[in-house]
Amino acid sequence: QVQLVESGGGLVQAGGSLRLSCAASGRTLLSYAMGWFRQAPGKEREFIAAISWSGGSTSHANPVKGRFTISRDNAKDTVYLQMNSLKPEDTAVYYCAAVHRAKIVAVTTAAQVYDYWGQGTQVTVSS
Repeated sequence: QVQLVESGGGLVQAGGSLRLSCAASGRTLLSYAMGWFRQAPGKEREFIAAISWSGGSTSHANPVKGRFTISRDNAKDTVYLQMNSLKPEDTAVYYCAAVHRAKIVAVTTAAQVYDYWGQGTQVTVSS
């Protein structure tokens, strides 16, 4: 069992930056590919970014390419989402998720494939 806890959310003005963290406990994240998703009120959960277990492969959704960057520090069992040039439309609850590397090839954007989820952290971007 992997427990995931997100942190780093908050209120920021448009154009600002935040860095989200996702810390794991229970098991090392070394065997898991990781993803970030978000869900805004009244909308479906949306893929944001994913990273392979080694960090060698990443994927970012088109709306955030060039603004958001996913990374990981396996020594700290932590995954990060650096968010720059934030826009009001980035307002959502952000979730991290983990999937065992044996189930996928490098990374996946499909929420239904992920096995473990955090509780989410709220990001609010004011205009």
